[in-house]
Amino acid sequence: MRIRGKPMQPLSMDTASTHGRLLLSVRDLRKYFPVRSGLFSRISAWVKAVDDVTFDIRPGETFGLVGESGCGKTTVGRTILRLMEPTGGEAVFGGDNVFAMDARTLRAVRRRMQIVFQDPYSSLNPRMTVGSIVGEPLRVHKLARGRELTDQVSRLLHRVGLRSDQYSRYPHEFSGGQRQRIGIARALALNPEFIVCDEAVSALDVSIQAQIINLLKDLQEEYGLSYLFITHDLNVVQYLAHRIAVMYLGKFVEVASAAVIFSDPKHPYTQALLSANPVPDPTVKRDRILLPGDVPTPLNPPAGCRFHTRCPHVMDHCQTTDPPLVNIDTPGGEQKVWCHLYA
Repeated sequence: MRIRGKPMQPLSMDTASTHGRLLLSVRDLRKYFPVRSGLFSRISAWVKAVDDVTFDIRPGETFGLVGESGCGKTTVGRTILRLMEPTGGEAVFGGDNVFAMDARTLRAVRRRMQIVFQDPYSSLNPRMTVGSIVGEPLRVHKLARGRELTDQVSRLLHRVGLRSDQYSRYPHEFSGGQRQRIGIARALALNPEFIVCDEAVSALDVSIQAQIINLLKDLQEEYGLSYLFITHDLNVVQYLAHRIAVMYLGKFVEVASAAVIFSDPKHPYTQALLSANPVPDPTVKRDRILLPGDVPTPLNPPAGCRFHTRCPHVMDHCQTTDPPLVNIDTPGGEQKVWCHLYA
């Protein structure tokens, strides 16, 4: 995979101040799914997919979210956009709480918040042409019609690397990488400020991944976009993200700049993830950290630190007490760790 340029550098405080206030501020986000059983399908338990997650995203920033499959990454992204209704918490976007908005207000705000889905095949309606798919947001929000709509869609297709003469073709006529470009064009149609990229390159071949990553970086520079980039691929997020949050069983365990996460990870889970990350150099060998057991079920998560059942440094109070948030000052910026080792 060949990616242009260098890994993203963390945004300095001076850079953040030139962008103004925070674009998105998420506080105490929770999303529980009911488990129903019995003759009357009564709620017997709750699956705690996301439990008390807090983070901020600045204008022009890429915030990476990584973790094992099933840890709640996708649920975070979809709940912020209210594609799923939250159980609790708040998501303040542009000064307003998205979770408190009525349908009319939310419809207007969604012009500024978009999503690129993981599966480039199922996310496109096979009965609609490419022109109809990309132009649908413009028609729904009554921003263009007729010749103006056709021209705008053609420009969007050209901007993401497709030809305008592909306007009338159907999704099945395109490869996976081309379909993802169509999804990106659809997300750009309303000129948003914030895009959730939900595993946007995981279903693509490695060479195509590099093309899409370079496209996303170019679009960010051109339009000043902010991304919530959800992935399980550490190499991808290292190049694309300014800051990275590591998630385990519905909770954050560590948040820091990409440079700090990869050079000096603090949490045992982050260290284990990085030890399993392949290095494209046969002469370099890493000491693998093998975690015992499996990820516990979010239906009945462990008491105390949720990682204590697999942690190589577990202590007695890890099994009963939630880990505190510890802020560590580093040359690369503030590093947040939820762990008793640093309390």
